[in-house]
Amino acid sequence: MASERETKSFLAGLCKQAKRYGDMAKYMKEVAKCGGELSMDERSLLTVAFNNIVRTRRESWRRIASIEQESKGSEKHVITICEYRQKIETELGNVCEDVLDVLDELLIHQPESGESKVLYNKMKGDYHRYLAEFASGEKRKVAAAAAEEAYKTATDVAQTELTLTHPLRLALALNVSVFYHEILNFPDHAYHLAKQAIWGATAALASLPEDSYRNSAHIIQLLRDNLTLWGQLDNYGRLAL
Repeated sequence: MASERETKSFLAGLCKQAKRYGDMAKYMKEVAKCGGELSMDERSLLTVAFNNIVRTRRESWRRIASIEQESKGSEKHVITICEYRQKIETELGNVCEDVLDVLDELLIHQPESGESKVLYNKMKGDYHRYLAEFASGEKRKVAAAAAEEAYKTATDVAQTELTLTHPLRLALALNVSVFYHEILNFPDHAYHLAKQAIWGATAALASLPEDSYRNSAHIIQLLRDNLTLWGQLDNYGRLAL
């Protein structure tokens, strides 16, 4: 007979197939409450659930914020648009706080493996960054400071526990560089982090197995895409020094 943990994990996987990410997140929180370190599959289910919940709300917020900005001074429904944006911000804030509670109360002090430590601290940095995206004033400063601290912890562990080509280490570099560019407005540091990750991983890519190569190469391309967007690649796609 399956244990409660196995049943909840199975249900989360079922929800993933049905794209019912709210239920998926609920089951994975229950798995986390069972105690002990999450397996690789369980960590994957947890991140997929919350990533999909927050992704749709972030996309909605960006679109409504853009419409609001375009409508200022010329649209009679500006107040209505503003109120709806605030509704989305409340939903997004609740999701982020929910994830952060799970991390702080159930997961972040549990892991023994370096990969788990990096993942949970990266997630903590990510969800504080999402809060900072729409916050203002002191709330933005607090969220940004918390994100920076979590990202630093994740980076310190990644540098000693994960290879230069590890997809999680590359994904961390990607998100941290975005954080410095978009939230802290330190573009030079963002460029440095992205270039450093690319330079460090590229030389070793050829020696990776096919699956690992594909995952790492995909994230390196995302790093390069950002550098292109930020004007840090020349006309031939080479890194500008």
